[in-house]
Amino acid sequence: MVSVNVGVARPMLARTGRSGIDKRPVVGAVEVGVPGYGGSGFAGDFIGDPDDHGGGDRAVYAYAREDLDWWRAELGRSLASGVFGENLTTIAVDVTGAEIGERWRIGAELVLEVSAPRTPCRTFAAWMDEKRWIHTFTRRAAPGAYLRVLTPGSVRAGDAVQVVHRPGHGVTVGLVFRAITTESELLSRIVTVDALAEDILATARRRVGA
Repeated sequence: MVSVNVGVARPMLARTGRSGIDKRPVVGAVEVGVPGYGGSGFAGDFIGDPDDHGGGDRAVYAYAREDLDWWRAELGRSLASGVFGENLTTIAVDVTGAEIGERWRIGAELVLEVSAPRTPCRTFAAWMDEKRWIHTFTRRAAPGAYLRVLTPGSVRAGDAVQVVHRPGHGVTVGLVFRAITTESELLSRIVTVDALAEDILATARRRVGA
């Protein structure tokens, strides 16, 4: 783990006027638990729009340092860990290729389950301040992964991510992202994956008539 990142409430061009997307690395351990409605799984982490972010299916957001480095070269600007609003900046983990329902053990106790890709929103676009950012981010199709908390615990920079369960169905974070954004023909592949975030699964089933 490159860094563990937490955001406090700051004024932002967002629906609620405040956001915790500006996440910054934390020194030491952070407790991670199952959040209530619209909350973050990370102690001290602020969620500004609980209607669309946080909660059980989106308790933790992970993004790969390797993908941040790709964006750094593409955008020609420095990108600190946490800048995409991720709680976990990973290293040597295939986040886009993680399967929905895949389980990660981090540290002695924490177990997380991959539940959904991130979809870019207007707050993210305003924060990045890049022309046509939502389109650009979507085209890249490296969205990062949301995870739910199965077993609470603590996490700190330097902890290793161990994949302890991989379902084997082949429905990855990247595939789900493409299905719900640019490749609707893939929707039929995701509707049988019960570990997918409830709202995405319901929408996908409605769209394919399942």
